[in-house]
Amino acid sequence: MATAKSQDLEDLPGVGPATAEKLRENGYDSYQSIAVASPGELSNKADVGESSAADIINAARDAADIGGFETGTSVLERRERIGKLKFLIPELDEMLGGGVETQSITEVYGEFGAGKSQITHQLAVNVQLPADHGGLEGRCVFIDTEDTFRPERIDEMARGLDDDVIEAAMELHGIEDGSAGNEADLEALVQSFLDKIHVAKAFNSNHQILLAEKAKEISKEYEDDEFPVRLLCVDSLTAHFRAEYVGRGELASRQQKLNKHLHDIDRVGNLYNSAVVVTNQVQSNPDAFFGDPTKPIGGNILGHKSTFRMYLKKSKGNKRIVKLVDAPNLPDGESVMRVEGAGLKPE
Repeated sequence: MATAKSQDLEDLPGVGPATAEKLRENGYDSYQSIAVASPGELSNKADVGESSAADIINAARDAADIGGFETGTSVLERRERIGKLKFLIPELDEMLGGGVETQSITEVYGEFGAGKSQITHQLAVNVQLPADHGGLEGRCVFIDTEDTFRPERIDEMARGLDDDVIEAAMELHGIEDGSAGNEADLEALVQSFLDKIHVAKAFNSNHQILLAEKAKEISKEYEDDEFPVRLLCVDSLTAHFRAEYVGRGELASRQQKLNKHLHDIDRVGNLYNSAVVVTNQVQSNPDAFFGDPTKPIGGNILGHKSTFRMYLKKSKGNKRIVKLVDAPNLPDGESVMRVEGAGLKPE
């Protein structure tokens, strides 16, 4: 006997029990997830012809009421659901219009040692904080391509939060009567933070693309959880693509795969109201006689797909300059932060 879930999929034209099963196996278990797929993608995954896949997608769009035009008022209502994940650095959060937005890709680029991974670690902690302390009360999925994730750093950053923030986080994480001065309570909070960060190491670009699909599955799994997925980090987005596709002859293939990968992670952000933060490497532009010769790799595809672009630059000692290079609704800006043992702090 068919379950309610499979019966729903079988209501779509051309979807029988076998096709419904294949769709579910590949993560297409709702009208919404089918509605935002491309015919080619669905054709490969569900083993149906492209024209049949297009019919299935169109029917799912009608059923899910997705893909049509809407009024500006409707867009405004949807944008009111967008969350802002704070760095807890007032100058930086103000520059970003309140923090890192959900349903958007925020790209952080800079040279080696500028602090890109420090940002992903800090946000993996902050996303788990109560909303009135700058968090999104959610968990994090972390795709690690350069072996940068360190649980010890999460420990330091959690302990480096202000005492009132720590105690509010303890209450949210179910540590009753928790105190910032109690070592056992701190240990329990750090453990709770680590339990809610799902880390996977990507060994090559194909594996990285697969992990983006897995991130969607984890987001679906925890959609109704007390701590849903509210942050997806990819550190670094471009390292494997840069290493595997060398030379101008490979450029088109690299950009095509990178484009698909960006659409996959963007979809996670949009479907599950998550912030997507990606780090990016830089290359030196020898033609630049004036100004900073470094520029992000990934070309126009990444430039257009990133909603917010931040350039991280080393300064004296532990100081870092953060430049907002591109944002749809914010002016370019510049702020300063410090990378300390206790995490990212105001100047």
